Amino acid sequence: MLIFSAIVPHPPILIPTIGKDNLDKIKNTVSAMKKLEKELYASKPEVIIIISPHGEIIPDAFSINLNSTYQVSFEDFGDFKTKMEFKSSPMLSLRIKERVEDHMPLVLSSSNTLDHGIGVPLYYLTPHLKNMEIIPVYYSLLDYKAHFQFGQLLKREIAKCEKRVAVIASGDLSHCLTKEAPAGYSKKGEEFDTKLVEFLKQKKYKEILKIDEKLIEGAAECGLRSFLILLGIIEEYDHEVEIISYEGPFGVGYLVANFKLT
Repeated sequence: MLIFSAIVPHPPILIPTIGKDNLDKIKNTVSAMKKLEKELYASKPEVIIIISPHGEIIPDAFSINLNSTYQVSFEDFGDFKTKMEFKSSPMLSLRIKERVEDHMPLVLSSSNTLDHGIGVPLYYLTPHLKNMEIIPVYYSLLDYKAHFQFGQLLKREIAKCEKRVAVIASGDLSHCLTKEAPAGYSKKGEEFDTKLVEFLKQKKYKEILKIDEKLIEGAAECGLRSFLILLGIIEEYDHEVEIISYEGPFGVGYLVANFKLT
């Protein structure tokens, strides 16, 4: 059963040993992540499905990383101390694969190393959770409608599951909000972020599918496909959308949103 769902960013600078003094510039995001952690803990999840843009992306298929255990480290970002370990949810992962693959291309991979798109959110959201299982999911390069439909297929299997399941969509918004941004500046960045956040607030999820693809491309985002999978899962549930924070001081849009089941 679904008990929790949220959108979160994943910049490595959120990790204190990496971000250091820069954490003050994204204090709203840090505060929002800590608030979300408390609400996730209160929901008592047994399994977390986390959708990342930064694993091994297969262009024409969605994928699930199924391994016995997973390791998270941030050595690629200069942090050789912070390490985490998680266990998998093999029964639910295999059930999803079996039930979904007849309707949508879905493959299993196996790696014990998780990317920062998963590691950063789990660093903030799981410090007090014990005996929890995770299912790392990676989106494809199929069209946006396919991602929404994939979420709808996941919803069926989550609803049938006896365990308490949380879904986390990891992704950053535009990477071109300022001249110092990783992708340089484009006015399409702010336009995309504003439009996306407004549609989320109003629960106009189908309108997100209609956003002009040139605007999406010009915004240089990395989270839309993750978000659409989550929206496909949540759309038919009674819920309220809480935009906990949005900011972009480094030229990248960071959104923390909680989709509260009612």
